[in-house]
Formats: sequence, C-alpha cells, structure tokens
Amino acid sequence: MLASRALLAKQAAAMLVRQPACLMHHGGDWGNWGNTNIAVVFSGCGWWDGTDIHEAAYTMYHLSRNGARFQIFAPNQQQMHVMDHMKMQPSSSDNRNMMMESARFSHGQGMMQMNDLSKLDVSSFDAVIFPGGHGIVKNLSTFSKDGKDCKLNNDVERIMKDFHRARKPIGLSSMAPLLACRVLPNLEVTMGYERDESSRWGRWPNTNMVQAVKSMGARHNTREPYEAYVDEKNKVISTPTFMWETDYHYHYIFDGIGNMVKHVMRMTGK
Repeated sequence: MLASRALLAKQAAAMLVRQPACLMHHGGDWGNWGNTNIAVVFSGCGWWDGTDIHEAAYTMYHLSRNGARFQIFAPNQQQMHVMDHMKMQPSSSDNRNMMMESARFSHGQGMMQMNDLSKLDVSSFDAVIFPGGHGIVKNLSTFSKDGKDCKLNNDVERIMKDFHRARKPIGLSSMAPLLACRVLPNLEVTMGYERDESSRWGRWPNTNMVQAVKSMGARHNTREPYEAYVDEKNKVISTPTFMWETDYHYHYIFDGIGNMVKHVMRMTGK
C-alpha cells in the first residue's frame, strides 16, 4: 500500500513539473481562462508622446494574471513629435513611427509581435483596451490641437464603433475615455476628479479633459486612481490612473488598471 501511494505521488509530481507555470498558479477570477482574446492598442512609447510605459506594462501584467491572451497594436504612422522626457519639451531633431516605437513593449516573437492597427478585426477579439499617455491626445486624436472638436485616427474610430456595435467590452485608462466619448453616444466614464484638488499625495492637473468629455455628451463620475467605473449598458470600463499625478504612489495606478482589466474580463463572459 505504501509503495503504491509513493508511486502515485511520484507520478503526480512529475505531471505538475511538465505543466506550464501559469497552470500551477491560476490567479484570475474572470473571463474564460486561456480562451479570452484581448486587443491592446498603443500610441508610441512614453508618457509625453505615446503610451505610458507603466500603464502598458500593468495592463499586460493584469491580462496575463487573469488568463487572457492578448495581441498588441499601433498605427503604422508617424507620431506627432518626439518629446525629451528629461526637459519635457519636443525634440526638433527626431521623428518616429508609432508602430516602431510601440514595438518596444513587445518581445517580437509569436503572439507578442507588434501588429498594424489597420489589421485589427473585431471578430477576432473579445475586447479592446487603450492604455493612457499623451499619445491619446497627440497621435490617436487631434485633441491637443482641437480640443473637444478633435478628430480621431481613422482606425481608432473604426475600432471604437466596431467593438461598441458588437457589444464587446472597451477598456480605457487615464486620457483614453476622450477617444470613446468623441465617437460613441451617452457614455458614462471616469477620468478621476473634476477639480485639481492637490494634496501631499498627488494632484489632478488635466481636469480640462474631464470638462471636454462632458461637453461631448458623456456623464463623468468621480473616482480615485485605484478605482474603475463600469458603464454596464455600453460595456465601457474606465480608470483614472495617471490622470492623477503622483511622485511615488504607483501601486494605486497598478490597482486601478487591475480593476479595469478584471471588469473587462468579466464582461467578455456576458
């Protein structure tokens, strides 16, 4: 009897060793584990001229943790300009392609290859997520020039409308609600606070964008950076993240994106 038990234990241990690590620590609570396909749209690489690096990495982490498969996309077009992130001013000597810059988030192999946004087909995915960064207002739209009357990149507008029409979830962080509110009617979103209520913990310097989405016809809901707001009717999930400017409380940003991703995953099952 003892010998047979020892043999069974040995066989079970050998089987676990052969399993991928992700199957040994199933940490997600939502979605169809391993069978949910999410498109993630980037706009470059860097907070001041593309997609914020932290928001991109946190989004991919939480998708992985919740058992999603995901592919990353960006427009194969030139970005508005390149910012010197030390001086926080444009660099006059450089011009870069959004897709090439966004490829910095990819390991360049298999499903993690950077894809041309024009090839994104709603029928191949269960949801789409737009991490934030100033690329939202400079590259994916003309908001930095035209404000509330901005135009969207043609593929971004198509994707927003296609996912909304297909009743598939749309995840948005920091500035990204601007994109959805510009082309989709009667949305409810959050971009954090409506006034810059500075404190020793942080401040809200981009409240003009909140007023812009309200003027576009959206209803704005005040939330903390670690929270997400869910528009159940339209399947739009938003989180303030780096609309809140903080020197070191990045765990709040991490948690906000985690909450957004969990609700995106939950809604793919509806």
